[in-house]
Amino acid sequence: MVMSPPYFGNVELGAVPSDTPEKLVGRVIDSTLYDITNDFAHQYLKMYFQITEIEGKTAKTMYKGHEYSRDYLRSLVRRRTTKVDGLFGVTTKDGYTLRVAVSAFTLSRIKTSQEKILRSIMDKIIREKAAALTLDQLAQEIVLGKIASDVYNEAKKIAPLRHVGIRASKVVTQLSQPQAQKAE
Repeated sequence: MVMSPPYFGNVELGAVPSDTPEKLVGRVIDSTLYDITNDFAHQYLKMYFQITEIEGKTAKTMYKGHEYSRDYLRSLVRRRTTKVDGLFGVTTKDGYTLRVAVSAFTLSRIKTSQEKILRSIMDKIIREKAAALTLDQLAQEIVLGKIASDVYNEAKKIAPLRHVGIRASKVVTQLSQPQAQKAE
């Protein structure tokens, strides 16, 4: 039985076959946010969890990343608008490094100078949030749209926006267990 991390409610993600439990550690399980929240509005968000330890028949996981589903991302793209993408490497308060991809969709075409300003706003907000939060807090804010709404509220002063979202995130480096205990 694979369970989501405590900060995503210890929800059952499914079962994974294995001849020995030790072989499960390190495996990545994918799920949708809908499976965790039971809110159909979250169907478009694919989430990835990595199995970290086995307790009896239960496998505990940690957040590994997320991404928008391809069809949802394509539905956001429109003609005569601008899509502003930003890709940022950030480090959390507890030492995890993440790669975060942010996308903003405008109502009309915008100038390159406005795109640069939007990217700098994205960068500033993502870095500030990551530096202040632990991985589990940051994962929640990324997935539930809190950081995206902060970016939207700041960036709408520069250009009229239709949608801002963190389309993907990935934990790049992580602490080993003994170091994680020292950091807390």
